[in-house]
Amino acid sequence: MVCEILYTCMLCFVVLNVAAAKKNTPNNFYGLAIGFVIIAAGVYGAGMASGGCFNPAVAIGIDLSSYHKGFGWCFIFMIWEFIGSMLAVGLFRVVRPEEFGAEKNLVAELTSEFLGTFMLVVTVGLNVMGRTPDGAWSIACALMSMIYALGDVSGAHFNPAVTVAILISGRCKELTPAKAGQYMGAQVAGAMAAALTYAGIYNGASFKLGPGAKFSYGGVAVAEFVFTFLLCFVVLSVAVSAKTSNPTMFGLAIGSCITCGVNAIGAVSGGALNPAVAVGIATGHRFADGSFCAAMTFSVVELIAAAAAAGVFGITHAVDLEAPDKKVEPETADKKAEAEA
Repeated sequence: MVCEILYTCMLCFVVLNVAAAKKNTPNNFYGLAIGFVIIAAGVYGAGMASGGCFNPAVAIGIDLSSYHKGFGWCFIFMIWEFIGSMLAVGLFRVVRPEEFGAEKNLVAELTSEFLGTFMLVVTVGLNVMGRTPDGAWSIACALMSMIYALGDVSGAHFNPAVTVAILISGRCKELTPAKAGQYMGAQVAGAMAAALTYAGIYNGASFKLGPGAKFSYGGVAVAEFVFTFLLCFVVLSVAVSAKTSNPTMFGLAIGSCITCGVNAIGAVSGGALNPAVAVGIATGHRFADGSFCAAMTFSVVELIAAAAAAGVFGITHAVDLEAPDKKVEPETADKKAEAEA
């Protein structure tokens, strides 16, 4: 039930944001964003728990195809899916008040950060608990979909390390230290709520945060530093830089860092790459087995990596700060004649 509500909500919410929101349309990524929701939830994550319908038509079709084994569950699924769709509409109104005649406000931005981080962490948890074969791709798709949906609302950080990197870079004047703190608070709150959600779906079961088998915290520190650095540097390069930002492929580029990082270091550290993810996992495990200390260790390393990424970005993208060349207007015939006289 919870999975069908959550991911039907996510699907409808992404559709509304990438295909209906006036500020975010037209664009060239709406199909990617919508399709990624299905990969994130239906094929992996939530699909292991509910089958991953997220669509009354799909529920009816599956139920009809197996009518000889019993018929009727499609009506229950439809109720859950309609609840999810209504929730999506409500959330859409909160994050985009300007679509309904009001002004954009901080509540919209903080809600955006909470929602994006929530869907990221709940997808992480469902993939790990469901032991899915390609969780890295599912998690990356969840992140990409929410980035495309909410990038123009809050910047779609969904990660305290990313927020710190953007703040230190100084390239986003709207992101003050106070606002960055509020963003990080919303992200951590979203992660903790998500952890309690996936643990509830699996009847209280959870998993531990820490080094993989035969690995040490030294290995964890190196692994998390390298790939959090990569993630933050890519965010700065494709979403913040005035020269190298890409208005279409930014979400795919950022999400691909997750695919790369989790596959590369998942066995070493789990591939958190995000202090909110680390705190969320520790919360889901009820801070047992040293999870709190692990979360703090992960977070410190990741925030240091974010600062390093901002520093390197400042060097590689110094061109962003160069004054634009002044255009020299050609002399008119009259001005030339006056000068000669």
